[in-house]
Amino acid sequence: MVEVAKRAGVVEKTVFNHFPVKEGLVFDADPPMREALLDAVRSRPSGESVSAAAGSFVVAAVGLLGAPEAAEGVARMARVIRGSRTLQVREREILGELTDALAGLIAEETRAWPGQVEPWLAAHAVLGLYASLLELARDRVLAGVSGPELSGELRRQGRRGLALLQFGLAGYAKRR
Repeated sequence: MVEVAKRAGVVEKTVFNHFPVKEGLVFDADPPMREALLDAVRSRPSGESVSAAAGSFVVAAVGLLGAPEAAEGVARMARVIRGSRTLQVREREILGELTDALAGLIAEETRAWPGQVEPWLAAHAVLGLYASLLELARDRVLAGVSGPELSGELRRQGRRGLALLQFGLAGYAKRR
């Protein structure tokens, strides 16, 4: 925080006034993805499942991380987050908050009774796909891959994951 204050030309207290916790320097208090994800679910056409709408949104959003102009930011964030246990914990908390918000919307929309597992399972599955693709994007960018190659890989992997969500895991990883 001291270094941030120096670079900004302000006293450390000013930084704490705007960012009460250090994690606020890295993560938005309310990630823009939250409302965009919920809007994708709310505005899906009749007959489209939550996993299809939310999963398609996630695949499209993460696919943008492959753009050359995004690569440096993705790499920088990957190094910062992976270098800090506190930021890793905060990122998991944010993922949990996104999962809660999506599960709440699904439960409300389906009029699920308290304790019903389906809204939570669907939300965890979609946000699991998001987390998996985000880590893949970080790994690949840190390995020097970006541009159309990375965007294509993220979309392919995302579509494979989405197919598992939509069509079930019953046939996946059967013991032979």
